[in-house]
Amino acid sequence: MSALVAVAGPLTPPAHAAPAAPATVARPWVSPDRLLRTDQVRDEQWQLEELRAKTAWRTSTGRGVVVAVIDSGVDGAHADLAGQVLPGLDLVTPDGSDGPDPVGHGTTVAGLIAGRADDDRGVVGLAPDAKILPVRVLDAENRYDDALVIAKAVRWAVDNGAQVVNLSLGGSSDNPALAAALDYAFARDVVVVACTGNLATSTTTEVWYPAREPGVLAVAGLERTSENLWSGSITGHETVLSAPATGLYGARPEGYWRVQGTSFAAPLVAATAALVRARYPKMSAGDVVNRLIATARDLGPTGRDDRFGYGLVDPVAALTADVPSVGHNPLDDNASPGVVGFGPAPGDGRDSRAAAAGRGGDPLGRTAEAWNARPAGQTDVSAPERLWTGLALFVALVTGTALMVRRFRQTRR
Repeated sequence: MSALVAVAGPLTPPAHAAPAAPATVARPWVSPDRLLRTDQVRDEQWQLEELRAKTAWRTSTGRGVVVAVIDSGVDGAHADLAGQVLPGLDLVTPDGSDGPDPVGHGTTVAGLIAGRADDDRGVVGLAPDAKILPVRVLDAENRYDDALVIAKAVRWAVDNGAQVVNLSLGGSSDNPALAAALDYAFARDVVVVACTGNLATSTTTEVWYPAREPGVLAVAGLERTSENLWSGSITGHETVLSAPATGLYGARPEGYWRVQGTSFAAPLVAATAALVRARYPKMSAGDVVNRLIATARDLGPTGRDDRFGYGLVDPVAALTADVPSVGHNPLDDNASPGVVGFGPAPGDGRDSRAAAAGRGGDPLGRTAEAWNARPAGQTDVSAPERLWTGLALFVALVTGTALMVRRFRQTRR
């Protein structure tokens, strides 16, 4: 199955660019001929202050964590990303003839995650010492039309060291291959973040896929006040977290631009996951996810709601709060790895459990625990083993009680 899919833009096109197709890019923020000074860019990064980045950096800067940016590519030669970008993969033009990022979208996403903080100019990422693993899946029109490409990208990223995966893209249709690839990531202890989508580039108000896949951190966008949902953000029952999405300055090849969209909210959550993974290197991906949702700043109605999810992601609280371990991803459903109504992931030899529950159920999967991505070496006692152990203990207890009663009667004679 394939579907025409757009990213959650929009981007300000460069001065020489033709008008973007309305199916993929919405109205720009600023006039194309407006030049952005690098120091102006630094001054206008309001999201860093809103998310208390300097306080968070006292505890973690993301050092040692690899974040995969599955997008339009990443310009590793940009001044704000020099030294931050690992060798990646181009699934659109494998010969590299299009250049590292012909669109600029992926470079913007990467800069929001890991833009360098060693000077006072340009874009700084929320996890400035994390490394970016770029995988290009979007063509020169900022689209993809085959979810198999995204599935391959996810698997390649996982196999090449990604600890966090950012997907600032999506569409209306589920896809079995991509579902299996996401379960492949979960089973290998990887945090997956995706945007909920933009109304301007969507034919439906439903949260985009893969953001609505159980286990994924689905991120909606907020206005600059961070108390109001951005009017262009898709949101719904599957929304998990919210993050700044408007008035953001981003890096692009040969310069900067101002951007808006849930595409740029998602990387702020991915960066927060990188901060947590660097601070707690032995923490499982499931516990990282739980920590992010448990420490989010509640917005809207008390508790989780369909507009803001659990609320605004809070890097400082995620790094410092006392959050008990849960040992599994609380967003995941009760299916085995790779089972999302389509069958197991390739290479998974375990028996399948029931397919995921219908969309009307709780997407957080807070009912009985099913499969978990656990550290190597931890035993998993199966249900039959627990049954026989319980029976043995029961028999021993009954036998011991009978012997005690017998001895008591003998002493009274």
